[in-house]
Amino acid sequence: MSLYENARLLIDGELVAASGGRTFENINPATEEVIGVVPDASVEDAERAIAAARRVFDESEWATNHDLRARCLRQLRDGLQERIEELRKITVSEAGCPIQMTAGAGLEDPVRWLGNYADYLEKFEWKLDAGVAEVMGAQTQRWILREPIGVFGAITPWNVPHDINMKKLGWAMAAGCTVVLKAAPSTSWCANFLGEVIATKTDVPAGAVNILSASNNEVGEKITNDRRVDIVGFTGSTAVGKRILEVCAPQVKPALLELGGKSAAMVMPDMPGLPQVAGAMAASVCFHAGQGCAIFTRLLVPKSELDACIDATRESMKDVPYGDPFDPANIMGPLNSAIQRERVEGHIQRAISDGAKLVVGGGRAKQFDRGYFVEPTAFVADADAAIAQDEVFGPVQTLIGYEDEADMIRIANHSRYGLSGAIVGPDVEKALDVASKIRTGTLSVCGGVYYNWDVPFGGYKESGIGREHGDIGFEEHLESKTIAVPAG
Repeated sequence: MSLYENARLLIDGELVAASGGRTFENINPATEEVIGVVPDASVEDAERAIAAARRVFDESEWATNHDLRARCLRQLRDGLQERIEELRKITVSEAGCPIQMTAGAGLEDPVRWLGNYADYLEKFEWKLDAGVAEVMGAQTQRWILREPIGVFGAITPWNVPHDINMKKLGWAMAAGCTVVLKAAPSTSWCANFLGEVIATKTDVPAGAVNILSASNNEVGEKITNDRRVDIVGFTGSTAVGKRILEVCAPQVKPALLELGGKSAAMVMPDMPGLPQVAGAMAASVCFHAGQGCAIFTRLLVPKSELDACIDATRESMKDVPYGDPFDPANIMGPLNSAIQRERVEGHIQRAISDGAKLVVGGGRAKQFDRGYFVEPTAFVADADAAIAQDEVFGPVQTLIGYEDEADMIRIANHSRYGLSGAIVGPDVEKALDVASKIRTGTLSVCGGVYYNWDVPFGGYKESGIGREHGDIGFEEHLESKTIAVPAG
């Protein structure tokens, strides 16, 4: 019996099987057991979804009826909250995330934030008075209209599916875009569940939101390539993000890209109890098995304290509670798939071959006879080493020693990525000064938490283009139209 019997595609307002009845297996990464099947959409299914989204945007009031969209967002929030425990079980079972994570960004926060998006669109100034100006000898009254871009194609990953699915979908709906969302294969049920609630609990017009699950890349390629799709939003690897840019460029189609990261946690040299602080920060890479683009995977400490930090890291990481993701005591479950485990193991073995110093871990968790578990692992390496430069997306920390504050800043910026980072020290003002010199889109300073629906999230350099959340993220979904009439 399937854990989720009602998994369907949402196409043009209907919950449907994939064309030809195609499905693929859904595997629990903690047990390696098949827990059910997922509808496997085809290019033909994507064609129907895109056509529906295009029709609704061009021919209905969805783009201009702000009250309707706000009501639909709140209905979606309420419908998900009514079934939150069912959805929590599905989420942990297919994503392998620790259940404690679902109390925050893993589930409950994204559901609650749907209501914030509704509030935001109701308060947003859709028409701005630009005043009267003399232009070419004539008095002219100008206005600036803010309008939705059009059909939004969303392609989402598996690591934090609800957070990413709902913020892409929610902000696009708030802006007045219609949506075609394609979910990651290994967390498709999280998206299918969204489709079910939209179809049964909301007034979303048929075709305004379409949700697809598919086992292959053809559906994503179709969404990206199709000229009826006006903008693409993608979260995932930098390599795929570059491919999306290549496809979008000939159409001059905008792409919002939230990509990879290799974020640095910097421990200031005057930090009291520095080795213990560093050890605790090192272990943070184990949360959700390191499967987060903004997780701090480089730990920068003074060279004079490096040996003590190595000892503290070893002690903290060997004591990380992990295993069954349904056990609330565990902060770490399995990697999401066998493929992901192989990738992480490959990074670990290359680091060992390259001469990085292994501090702790280094292989599969031996205490489990099933599940895609990898030991909490840490290395000491040079800033140029592959393990210090490549995104691993697993519970793997890299310690790097620095000479002085200038060297710390240089190493932190020595990355092709620029998504996030952290700075800890006893002097907040001094830490803020360092933060001003770090080339990343987000930073935690002295324990501050930056991630929320009302502030932008995104990265510099190869970590992406554009922002999600907040005023800036909302306006990524809008066009500006300036209109003028004779004054007087």
